Amino acid sequence: MKNHKKPRRISPISLEGLQTYSISERPSKVSAEDFSSPWVKGGSFAQWVERLPDILGAKDLVEVADCIAGAVERGREVVLAMGAHPIKVGLSPIIINLMERNVITAIAMNGACIIHDLEIAMVGRTSEDVGAVLGEGKFGMAEETASVLNRAIQRAAREDAGLGEMVGRVFLEEKFPYNNISILAMAHKLGVPATVHVAIGTDIIHCHSSFDGAGAGRASHYDFRVFTSVVAGLEGGVFINLGSAVIMPEVFLKAITVARNLGHEVRKFTTVNMDFIRQYRPMTNVVHRPTQEGGKGYSLIGHHEIMFPLLAAAVIESLPSALKKGY
Repeated sequence: MKNHKKPRRISPISLEGLQTYSISERPSKVSAEDFSSPWVKGGSFAQWVERLPDILGAKDLVEVADCIAGAVERGREVVLAMGAHPIKVGLSPIIINLMERNVITAIAMNGACIIHDLEIAMVGRTSEDVGAVLGEGKFGMAEETASVLNRAIQRAAREDAGLGEMVGRVFLEEKFPYNNISILAMAHKLGVPATVHVAIGTDIIHCHSSFDGAGAGRASHYDFRVFTSVVAGLEGGVFINLGSAVIMPEVFLKAITVARNLGHEVRKFTTVNMDFIRQYRPMTNVVHRPTQEGGKGYSLIGHHEIMFPLLAAAVIESLPSALKKGY
């Protein structure tokens, strides 16, 4: 037979003698002065920004916009690194506009970006339905996409040029009908450095017989050195990682260490990661590690197609009037 212990009874603690203090003496994280104010119909975007609460993500958005506008005013670098998703959600015109306004001073992208940027430039549409064609082995088998880009890769290797520069040049030479909304074509036209950082096997053009792995490696490594030169001048500037979960955060970290190793002062600058969720690599390699020497990192979470246009508009509104007119 099991022994049943008598239940242990615990008396409630007495709250008599509890020490208190006046709320007037207590520091608080949130004040009524930080609160938002209701929208008034017919207001301007600048008024919308001013009405944001000075708290958490809204506070960060405004601070990042001010940091970018300040970097532009001081003539410092504002570098946009990106994955391909921003192109697929229609942000190319906004990115190009920021280049035209001399806000974005350099572009860095993963290998998938040149695919979607080409298809937009060439036919005005991109992003195939992978699930619908993967079963038949047809995913990524568009002939024109592979042939144009793989020829550009081979040419870049022959001419000892960077991949980003060569792809933009080829787009302009081909006079594609939608070059005006191609990031690489317009970067080349505007003289904005554009670099492409390829991971072999990640992109559809690598599946084609026309792909030159050695050429891609040569051209992409050239671009890594160009990108590192840009990063070496990042002091007082801003680095934005837009939607790249792995490649660009890793490339950025290596560029930072090379620049510092070679004696460049890259300590006080702003980093911004923009994505749907907080992920380890961007938070570590963009927001935290590079800014430990005196800068500051931010994480802005939300859909690219909403957050980046908001940030771009806030930056433009923050610019001095002489710089708002654009290119």
